[in-house]
Amino acid sequence: MAFSVKQIKALLSEHGLPVDNLDAAADEICRRHAADLDSIKEERDSYKKDAETLAATKKELDDLKAKPDDGWKDKYDAARKELAEYKDSVAKEKALAAKKAAYQELCKDAGLSENGITKAVKYADLDSVELDDAGKIKDGKSLIKIIREEWPEHIVKDSTSGAKTATPPGGGSAGLKSREEIYKKDERGRFVLDAAQRQQALSEIIAAEQQKG
Repeated sequence: MAFSVKQIKALLSEHGLPVDNLDAAADEICRRHAADLDSIKEERDSYKKDAETLAATKKELDDLKAKPDDGWKDKYDAARKELAEYKDSVAKEKALAAKKAAYQELCKDAGLSENGITKAVKYADLDSVELDDAGKIKDGKSLIKIIREEWPEHIVKDSTSGAKTATPPGGGSAGLKSREEIYKKDERGRFVLDAAQRQQALSEIIAAEQQKG
């Protein structure tokens, strides 16, 4: 309720306030009263606004609750799980391919034939294989020894371990080879005889042909 200056002056006069101070006192009281009313109005408007916002929010929630559940949350969770499993499977396949390639190289270093490499990789425990930062199998030398022990029948014989260059196989004319035998290659595309052996055998063939001629 608002008061006028006239009403306040009358009230103050009734309570014995000197006439000289009535105007100033009435003005101050009116000013403070008006300020209090403005503050109350602002607070009221703020509460009203908050109430309206709360009511609107509640209505939105009620509307959402009223809508039928189409299972969107379950679908979202299932999609996230499927994506995570796919990423995990891709990472595992990539890691397995890297291990397989490294194991094949190790089998080659062990001297296995192509057929032997295929079998060794097929039965290898690739899950237990660990690669270093360079993509090589850790402790490869020890594994090479194990591969050779497990697949001895598939190790390509080292041609340099055969007959010595100074003494051709069989010795003399009995050890002569045909040109096809001299240039024969193994399963890995390497010459069975080394360069010195081929040269020695070829020289013997040529010498024998000249003697016959």
